[in-house]
Amino acid sequence: MIFSDADLIALAITLKLALISTGILLGLGTPLAWWLARTRWRLKFLLEAVVALPLVLPPTVLGFYLLLVLGPHGPVGGLMETLGGRPLAFTFTGLVIGSVFYSMPFVVQPLQNAFAALGSRPLDVAATLGASPLDRFFTVAVPLARPGFLTAAVLGFAHTVGEFGVVLMIGGNIPGVTQVVSIAIYDHVEGLEYAHAHWLSAALLLMSFLMLVVVYGVNRRFRLAQP
Repeated sequence: MIFSDADLIALAITLKLALISTGILLGLGTPLAWWLARTRWRLKFLLEAVVALPLVLPPTVLGFYLLLVLGPHGPVGGLMETLGGRPLAFTFTGLVIGSVFYSMPFVVQPLQNAFAALGSRPLDVAATLGASPLDRFFTVAVPLARPGFLTAAVLGFAHTVGEFGVVLMIGGNIPGVTQVVSIAIYDHVEGLEYAHAHWLSAALLLMSFLMLVVVYGVNRRFRLAQP
């Protein structure tokens, strides 16, 4: 077999993690990106810096602090234990939280750029026709910014699939629970199982390439369709 049963489970966990994280990021990142693109607050650069921090912060640093927060002695993990639950470190939920933090700029920044590129004219025209702010957002801004949504979704998904440092720190390497593909590849290399590492790496390489092809192809068609 090209993939072992453990590899297939790691692939399933990775895809599940990427889908859930991307959905959460789009839900949280869309209003944040809209506000950042439209606000005139003079200190917004501070929030932009916070959002972009994972771009320059080593993944192990972010994972370490998340581990402290979500672990049994951290504020969130301790609260979970007090309420009768279990700490979120070394769980799939902890992986989702870490992925959301680490992939945030890859979703927010494309959306913010797409919203900023709209300008104010389409929204002003809709306002003169009696559209409410919510109507203007969903009927004007969102359709015009759909290439940005596609880019944000693909980048967020692909970045989550390729995570290593954050997921290893916050989730560990528990087969069937928190072992994702990037960690499985590392395990295969450590065990000198280069054939398994090759096939898993090739699968991620092909998937990443196809997703980028879709993004560039759709964005090109959108630009050509613009008057």
